[in-house]
Amino acid sequence: NPSPLGLSAFALTTMVLSLVNVSARQLATPNIVIGLALFYGGLVQLLAGMWEFACGNTFAGVALSSYGGFWLSFGVIFIPFFNIEEAYDTTATSGRFADAVGIYLICWAVFTFLLLICTLRSTVAFFLLFFTLDLAFIMLAIGYFREAQGDDNYADCLKAGGYFGILAAALAWINALSGIQDKQNS
Repeated sequence: NPSPLGLSAFALTTMVLSLVNVSARQLATPNIVIGLALFYGGLVQLLAGMWEFACGNTFAGVALSSYGGFWLSFGVIFIPFFNIEEAYDTTATSGRFADAVGIYLICWAVFTFLLLICTLRSTVAFFLLFFTLDLAFIMLAIGYFREAQGDDNYADCLKAGGYFGILAAALAWINALSGIQDKQNS
């Protein structure tokens, strides 16, 4: 059952980024997440999703592979070599990077909402995982949109998104533990 691996990769990477989003230990830059995003949250979760497809589990395959892709793309956004932020934030287009990240996150919120609908007949913990993740994406997107508009209080939304992300990460670990403790596992 590759789901616990994928959920664990998602949980750890989400937890670290969410702690940065809430400014834990006065952290403000997400650079510490890049390695996790590319390799654990990205590659490992993508592989777990592919293995789920091989097991015939479409939902887990779609969810884990997609969020693996999310983490890979998120990591690349913040690697200076790719110049993504610099391409948006020139003098003429100040704030465009924050707008672009907001759009990116809103699209992930829509995708997460579609998966949330699929969890309505699942366990409460699994439903809450996707519910809190959706709220995290929405609050983070609002925070980035507010930053792009020059709103000085944008960090409040980023922190709210971070707190929802912490809840989502904890719920992902709870769901992973449930899968690992299954009596059918060796």
